[in-house]
Amino acid sequence: MTPGRRYVVGTTAVAAAALVLSFVLPPDARTAVWFATALALLVQGPLGWHVVRTIGTERLQLIWAVGIGARLALVAACGLVVAPRLALALAPLLFTLVGVLMGCVVVEAVVVRAATEVR
Repeated sequence: MTPGRRYVVGTTAVAAAALVLSFVLPPDARTAVWFATALALLVQGPLGWHVVRTIGTERLQLIWAVGIGARLALVAACGLVVAPRLALALAPLLFTLVGVLMGCVVVEAVVVRAATEVR
């Protein structure tokens, strides 16, 4: 399996897990979970894909570090601006956002490790 395909499968699994878990929550929290999952994937998708494309190059760590900074900025912006403006439940939004982002970072690490072991 190619690194790109591994990344897509892993990211899809993380998103599916978040969406399935959302159905045990109350409706007001569910909206925040769905919004956070979509937002996390919109940001994480391109960032992770760029990391996967730089496997084996000297830019890999730089790209990964920039991605971590972007994720941190996203969490801060959601907690300070987005949740209050959209009247979303803060705890479910932030827990889901951090959970999905970190789940995708784990997927990145697995993909990078698997790709570098093959080479």
